[in-house]
Amino acid sequence: MSKRALITGITGQDGSYLAEFLLERGYEVFGVVRRSSVANSERVDHLLDRITFLQADLLDQSSLISALREAKPQEVYNLAAQSFVPTSWAQPVLTGEFTALGVTRMLEAIRTVDESIRFYQASSSEMFGNPIECPQRETTPFHPRSPYGVAKVYGHHITVNYRESYGLFACSGILFNHESPRRGVEFVSRKVSQGVAKVKLGRSRELKLGNLSAKRDWGFAGDYVKAMWMMLNQDKPDDYVVATGIAHSVEDLVRVAFDAAGLNWQEFVKVDPTFFRPAEVDHLLGDCTKAKTVLGWETKVSFEELVAMMVDEEIYRMRNGLPMYAVCSAKGV
Repeated sequence: MSKRALITGITGQDGSYLAEFLLERGYEVFGVVRRSSVANSERVDHLLDRITFLQADLLDQSSLISALREAKPQEVYNLAAQSFVPTSWAQPVLTGEFTALGVTRMLEAIRTVDESIRFYQASSSEMFGNPIECPQRETTPFHPRSPYGVAKVYGHHITVNYRESYGLFACSGILFNHESPRRGVEFVSRKVSQGVAKVKLGRSRELKLGNLSAKRDWGFAGDYVKAMWMMLNQDKPDDYVVATGIAHSVEDLVRVAFDAAGLNWQEFVKVDPTFFRPAEVDHLLGDCTKAKTVLGWETKVSFEELVAMMVDEEIYRMRNGLPMYAVCSAKGV
């Protein structure tokens, strides 16, 4: 019999790549979606005949229990969250309800329905915030610098607590920045690739950005979802940092992106202080030694390949009038 997996946040970037990955391995995949009058499934439209949507909400524990009872999964991947850092300052309480307490509701639902279910929690490098050491590893103390980071710390610790208190097979993946052509347009990586495409196609002459000096450890989301699956298929549950081990500045991102389109970034990029964070996170760099040695996981797509992929797909979408999250194969600039 094939395994069954339930994914919250299946319509997001990570959820779409994870669904593809699991389907390739013969899983029956269920996706949790919130009740909405407007469908937002562009990233998984190509999978609609192979996945089953279940209506549930991280704000409503009873709906999560119902979803678990219907799907009967062996694995649950909790990827849903209010995940945009700037929005977490504008809506800190809602961020806490989804990103922190939502984890508890799902864990309690698992305890209620079937304690043998294996649980993956999407933790974040934003939990480190202003770290005391570089690179950051599983033992690095957390110092979050946003309501989002604080909520993720809660979600991380409650996952550990349920593992230690109730014996659940519960893991957290502390994922550093992971991007793709399916990234939300509000994130800086996608903002840059979209901005480059607009300039290349003559639809804009300027790209406004915030802090160009901030450094991040950027990898490809398609590589990172494999690590999630690996964590739930070990003999023992544990937590892992997932990263490339190489940091690049936002300026590096911008330069590589404009280079990929044959443009000089300095002619088009303007720094706008309104895009700076209230509390900046200056340098995040992951040490993924544990994931490499224990899981046997490794990245395959380089930073330069990732950025070029995003720019090429953005230009291809715009030229062909495709939706902003349509899954496609770019034919190049």
